[in-house]
Amino acid sequence: MAWNRRVCLLRLAIPSLLLSTILFVTACGGGSGALSSQPSNAPAATSNVPAGELGAIQHIVFIVKENRTFDNYFGTFPGADGATTGTTSTGQVIQLGRTPDTVRDICHHWACANQAINGGKMNGFDLLKGCNVNGDLLCYTQMTQQDIPNYFALAQNFVLADRMFSSLHGPSFPNHLYTVAAQSGGAIDVPAHEPWGCDADPDNTVEVIDSGGNITTQFPCFDFQTLADSLQRAGVSWKFYAPVQGQMGYIFSALDAINHIRNSPLWTANVVPYGQFVSDAQSAQLPAVSWLIADYAESEHPPNSTCHGENWTVQQLNAVMQGPDWHSTAVFLTWDDFGGFYDHVAPDNVDQFGFGPRVPLLIISPFARKGFISHTTYEFSSFLRFAERRFDLPALTSRDTMANDMTDSFNFNQPSLPPLVLETRKCP
Repeated sequence: MAWNRRVCLLRLAIPSLLLSTILFVTACGGGSGALSSQPSNAPAATSNVPAGELGAIQHIVFIVKENRTFDNYFGTFPGADGATTGTTSTGQVIQLGRTPDTVRDICHHWACANQAINGGKMNGFDLLKGCNVNGDLLCYTQMTQQDIPNYFALAQNFVLADRMFSSLHGPSFPNHLYTVAAQSGGAIDVPAHEPWGCDADPDNTVEVIDSGGNITTQFPCFDFQTLADSLQRAGVSWKFYAPVQGQMGYIFSALDAINHIRNSPLWTANVVPYGQFVSDAQSAQLPAVSWLIADYAESEHPPNSTCHGENWTVQQLNAVMQGPDWHSTAVFLTWDDFGGFYDHVAPDNVDQFGFGPRVPLLIISPFARKGFISHTTYEFSSFLRFAERRFDLPALTSRDTMANDMTDSFNFNQPSLPPLVLETRKCP
């Protein structure tokens, strides 16, 4: 296993006077059921940062976007563990082609992800539905700095992580649940039809798997605890910025699938339209912890424009950097699942759910180590572990208990990094 094996023996309480705000942002991908178990040799969560130093971070933003692997976006990034060739199911090693700005969707469901990973051989991508049309082998393509210049600029000036894995080898719905709860409740795929949560039609179902590997179906509305619940109990402010009912990206609003949030006053008080994020960032109205989910057209989920999605991300980050809270903020920008695209690094098997293939992660903060490439193993539960350490909150499952908390990517003794305000660009 590639996890950091040093043990954190002491967790220090953070003074309650230090208000913090955490914003989490992800990309596309639940269910109730038993918590997933970690293997006995899984290491304890580690940190090289004293808990008290985390008080410098008063706002955390978690942004989740859709359907990309590390190799698809950053395989050509200097110094990172990227690949420019890939292996097919026949054993042939081929040069990765150039990913167009808009592409078709490639199968990335539970069965397809397992087919692509192929027991760690990472050579089954060409077998996925949608990968190869008229010999184009779309799944064996990647973008370069010319295609995503602003993402490369952020990686060059802040932190790029090349051991960030999706939590589950599957699609958006279960992976988005991991971004709020460090579990999917056993869900392994997307619901049969939209919407995807507690307001779904009564006949809607999602596949779930039990500890014995048996797959059944159930209504896609669950009641396990989330980080939002922990924050609420602790009196720490939070918001979930997401598309609203009627918008295509509403399917990515993970808290819609959590019954005690969807059907309570928290839904109207704390789950807010994603377009509100910019104004909140500019006017010092960000809560202590935030998730930010783009609408479908801006999510980078195929067939949507990557350029358009990158421009949207830049607008959100510029609002933070030009707002009053930049000097106390940490932004985590990631993508929710592999989307069918090739990646050469085999994920660890920490339990029956994952990890899934690598996804990109950028850590953007005045305290981020400038130009640093983190080789520490992270997954979506690492975001929760970071927030839990910052606010002295209990872990939710074995996943966030054991996850590395990403503090190795921060240096609280360095001069604060200045904002990097970027220009949006003209799209094809």
